[in-house]
Amino acid sequence: MSLLAGVRVLDLTMWRPGPYATQLLAQLGADVLKVEPPGGEPMRAFRSHFDLLNQRKRSVVLDLKSAEGRARCLELAAAAEVFVEGFRPGVADRLGVGPEAAREANPALVYCSLSGYGAEGPLADVPGHDINYRAHAAALAPDALSPAADELPVADMSAATMAAFAITAGVLHARVTGEGERIDLGMADVMAHWVATVPQATRTPPPTAESHRVGPVPGYGVYRTKDGRGITLGVVSEDRLWAAVCRALDLPDLAELGFADRLGRVRELDEAVAAAVARLRADEAVVRLAAEGAPVAPILSRAEMMAHPHFAARGVVADGGLGSPVRTTAAKPLPPGKVPELDEHRGQSWLE
Repeated sequence: MSLLAGVRVLDLTMWRPGPYATQLLAQLGADVLKVEPPGGEPMRAFRSHFDLLNQRKRSVVLDLKSAEGRARCLELAAAAEVFVEGFRPGVADRLGVGPEAAREANPALVYCSLSGYGAEGPLADVPGHDINYRAHAAALAPDALSPAADELPVADMSAATMAAFAITAGVLHARVTGEGERIDLGMADVMAHWVATVPQATRTPPPTAESHRVGPVPGYGVYRTKDGRGITLGVVSEDRLWAAVCRALDLPDLAELGFADRLGRVRELDEAVAAAVARLRADEAVVRLAAEGAPVAPILSRAEMMAHPHFAARGVVADGGLGSPVRTTAAKPLPPGKVPELDEHRGQSWLE
C-alpha cells in the first residue's frame, strides 16, 4: 500500500508550484482530484510542462463563478481531507471557496493556500513570479543576471515541496485530533527561511559595469539601476503586468503590446526596459513600479532580508534568527528553542 493511500486531495491549483505539490502527494498514493476552469487549466497549452506536473491525478471542470460550480466544489471539499488552492490572496474568498467556507463544510479539512508572499503581511498583495521571490528573500547574488529560459524555478519548486510536507503534517494532526488546519504558505517565505539557515557570508560586490542579459520574455529578469544595484521584474504572459511596467517607466508606446507581439520582439523590448530602469536609482525604481502594480522586487542582502518587516510579520525570522516557513492556525509552529549539548539526554526515554 502507498504511504498516502486513502488521502483525498481537492486541487484547485494551476501553473507550476501547486500542481507540483499535489503531484508529490499523488505519487505517494493520495487521490488527487484536479478542479479546472471551463476550457481547462491554461498550462494545458504547454503540454510538455503540464504533463510533467499533473500525473496520477483525476480532473473535473467546475465554473467557480457559478452557484452550481461553487456548490459542487464545497460538496467535494466536504468529503476530502485536503484542499489546495493557489489563487492570489483574497480570490478564493471572493469565489466562495475560501478557508472559512470550505472548513464550514468540513471542519477537519486541511486547507492550504500557496501564494507568492503569503495571504497576509506587507507584501501579500504584491504581484510577482519566481525571480521576485528570490530577490526579496536574498536568494539572488548582488551581481545576478537575468535567468535563462530553462533555469530551475527554485522558489516555485521549494515552496511546492514545503507545501506537500506541511499538508502531510496537517493530515496527521487532523486524523489524530479531528481538527482541521489552515496552512498559509508563501513562496518567498520558504526561500527566506532557506537563506536564514546559512550564516552571513561575504557576498560578491555589485558589478561596476552596466550588465544586462536578456531574459526569456520582455520584463522578466534582473535590471541594473543608476546607483549600481539590481532590481527584478517578473512579467511573464500577463498583459496587465507588462502595461504596469511600461506606465511606471514612461514607455507608453509599448504598453498595449500583447504577449504574442512581445515574444516576437524580446531583445528590443527587454533592452528598452533595461535602459529605462538604468536611468533611475534602485529605491526610485521600486517605488515607481510598485505604485503601478508591477511585479518588482529589489535584490536584498541577507541582512536586509532578515530585517524586512514582511518576513518578521509572517514569523519567517524571529528575533534575528530562524522562525518557520509554514504558517498554520490551529496548531502553530513552535518558536526557536534550545540546541542540545552533546549526549545531553543520555538515558532519557521518549516521555521525559
